[in-house]
Amino acid sequence: MTGSDIAAAPREAGGDLVRLRLDVAYDGTEFYGWATQPGFRTVEETISNAWGVILRSEPPNLVVGGRTDAGVHARGSVVHLDVNDARLQTLRNRGSWTAEQAARQRLKGVLPDDILVKHVSRAPKGFDARFSALHRRYEYRIADSVPVRDPLRRRDTVNYDVKLDVEAMDEVAQTLCGLHDFAAFCRRREGATTVRTLLKYRWRRDEAGVLIADVQADAFCHSMVRALVGAIVRVGEGKFTAETVKEILLARQRDSRMTVMPAHGLSLEEIVYPPDHLVGQRAEEARATRSLPGPTSQGA
Repeated sequence: MTGSDIAAAPREAGGDLVRLRLDVAYDGTEFYGWATQPGFRTVEETISNAWGVILRSEPPNLVVGGRTDAGVHARGSVVHLDVNDARLQTLRNRGSWTAEQAARQRLKGVLPDDILVKHVSRAPKGFDARFSALHRRYEYRIADSVPVRDPLRRRDTVNYDVKLDVEAMDEVAQTLCGLHDFAAFCRRREGATTVRTLLKYRWRRDEAGVLIADVQADAFCHSMVRALVGAIVRVGEGKFTAETVKEILLARQRDSRMTVMPAHGLSLEEIVYPPDHLVGQRAEEARATRSLPGPTSQGA
């Protein structure tokens, strides 16, 4: 079990616990994903260890709003942790700074350059970085011709050798929106549901001509976004039709014709939460197991 699976840190003698929210960005290139794994450099362990250093305590447990795989980036990740309030207050060394502002500054001096804690704040009552979230938003970047390839963006953009039809991609991508069992697009985990609500899936070209996917859902299962991108890239190549994609969705199992796209083109851009007074209620609702309302719900 990793720290992400633990809801709260144990109470430390001599002070109450306070829950903090961290807004985090990172370049995932040199990380083996978010979750702590022995022998590998991970985002979770790096941030947790940094907190241990500045608080002079055992590294705290972290809960993240959206786990990322090896090589995936984040501009808008959100994390919560519970820390001893007395220890937190010891970080205040400038009269005008709050303990949270001081913590952010101390973390800046400890963390490597490929992680940035942008903001540290006290979380509202009932806040859970994972379960309080309303939805997550990812972007995926593809440069499908030589003129639009930028060597300065090679870490977050996939170069593709086939010119893709963005209009066809956008049209078919939208047909996947709604409540579905996305088992065909997920790496299965024992006991985990693959039912998700895909809120938005659109494709466009930016001003430089790079293809950008905007993918939003209440939550994502393992490798879901990169598999969704892979299926729609086949549409852009003219190899899949809307009917093909629908068949794959309804089959609820991996299809050998599909490609899971490379990790480095993907970035977690945003996690959206309800107003502070509703975060606890949202967390309780999200903990309920998702299921489809009936056998025909996928046919629309």
